[in-house]
Amino acid sequence: MPSPAITTSTFQPLPPALLEELVALLGDRFSTSASVREHHGSDISALDPMPPQAVAFVNCIEEIVSVQKACHHHRTPIIPYGSGSSLEGWLHAVHGGVCIDVSGMNRIIEVRIDDMDVTVQPGVTRKQLNAALHGTGLFFPIDPGADASLGGMAATRASGTNAVRYGTMRENVLAMTAVLADGRVVQTGTRARKSSAGYDLTHLLVGSGGTLATVAELTVKLHPVPEAISAAVCNFPSVDHAVRTVIQAIQLGIPMARIELIDTLTVRALNAYSKTRLQEAPSLFFELHGSEASVKEQVETLRMLADEQGGRDFEWALHPEDRSRLWQARHDAYFAALALRPGCRSVTTDAVVPISRLAECIEATALDLQEHDLSAPIFGHVGDGNFHAVILIDPRDPAEVERAATVAHRLADRAIAMNGSCTGEHGVGLTKQSYLQSEYGQNAVDIMASIKAAMDPHQLMNPGKIFARGTPLA
Repeated sequence: MPSPAITTSTFQPLPPALLEELVALLGDRFSTSASVREHHGSDISALDPMPPQAVAFVNCIEEIVSVQKACHHHRTPIIPYGSGSSLEGWLHAVHGGVCIDVSGMNRIIEVRIDDMDVTVQPGVTRKQLNAALHGTGLFFPIDPGADASLGGMAATRASGTNAVRYGTMRENVLAMTAVLADGRVVQTGTRARKSSAGYDLTHLLVGSGGTLATVAELTVKLHPVPEAISAAVCNFPSVDHAVRTVIQAIQLGIPMARIELIDTLTVRALNAYSKTRLQEAPSLFFELHGSEASVKEQVETLRMLADEQGGRDFEWALHPEDRSRLWQARHDAYFAALALRPGCRSVTTDAVVPISRLAECIEATALDLQEHDLSAPIFGHVGDGNFHAVILIDPRDPAEVERAATVAHRLADRAIAMNGSCTGEHGVGLTKQSYLQSEYGQNAVDIMASIKAAMDPHQLMNPGKIFARGTPLA
């Protein structure tokens, strides 16, 4: 949705002393150019850009510390930035300030094959990491689609297509080095696989979206590359039939690595955008990992379950290049959806519900879209009950924008009423703050506010996200 008209003229100019200090520290890696600021003031959401007042490109933790100490001294907001692939307005400088770009901190510090973990700087991307792991027998499985930075993935508690087997960033981050607003450096966690020592600060920072600290280093788990991988696509008479297949597969303990649902409109979009030739019907994308014998057995069981629910036209992708093509098509779903209506913007949702309620939630959402005369491909991570509706809108049509907002609001309320969440992986950010209280209750929100106040009393770290700036923090 278009965001309020906010420009740098809305804010007080940055203090000259701060500008002088940051120029002296970073030289030409400190920029106030309009094009650089605009690039850093937007993500891939439907919101209009809200640029910061300056961008600091840092190359080491010492520079993060120095920049944040200077900003803290001058009470200037700080917005951490990785690769810019987040949603929900996480990168928008709604209160101005300095954006800290950590993309230059992209060194893989140490791979420990025996312990199956790796320590990286925050600007390392998932594709870069997996390329470096080639030949080790290990890989990093969290795959949100975009080639996101690991620091950003930790900050937004990223998920993706592999979450049904390998979990999300929450399960895969072991430890972090982070910098608080005032420049203090905090070490959280260790490389041990468990601990009962004190509060779990690592998982407090995972998902905090840069509102508590800037991630400067992180250690994540690695996983063995499976001996055998088999992927397939299969279509069904309805979304309900597809979801029932997944529920039965999970109940039988089939160790699926990925299982993704796409509706008929998404199939149509992918066929046009990615040049696939899929049947235009609700479909599941599967991927199974394991030994040759176990994968073969799982394939037969999955085929039997799908047959019972009317599944047909199984297409197996056994070769690596065929699997890559299949999953690239799934990752193209967002941009394929936009291509259905040239010039449109999208209101993108990401509700998550218990899997037993998933088909019901999707069908109610589809009915809402129809009643409000809106088009929205629906797809998602059916294995963990998470789905997206990409509501296509003309940003110049206020009535259509309002109808889309109504449907998105109803979906969030519906998910919460089903004991789910208003956001499965995009996060609260700028746009979903109003749902926190109904999802968790006021007492829980008050505790979150207390944590924010303790770690960032001047509300400098990514202000306006999760909590509106100016909200009383206990």
